[in-house]
Amino acid sequence: MMAATDAFTAIADPHRRHILEELRRGPKSVNELATGLPVSRPAVSQHLKVLLDSGLVNSSASGTKRIYELSSGGFLKVHLWLDQFWNA
Repeated sequence: MMAATDAFTAIADPHRRHILEELRRGPKSVNELATGLPVSRPAVSQHLKVLLDSGLVNSSASGTKRIYELSSGGFLKVHLWLDQFWNA
């Protein structure tokens, strides 16, 4: 089994940050996410896999589609890690 992707590595890519910003507005399919990016649908799927592996995104089946949404638990870990530096 492959190791999970670090959340900071996942958000380092501007396309993945764009995907996260889109998902902040609500759950979306790969096709919906691909319309806002200058990359192919397979590339969007690869970016989503990195976000899934990092724990920042969840997916669920809806008929024949996969729907992606933000994972609050993944962002909580990032928030807790960053929070230690505000009072340093």
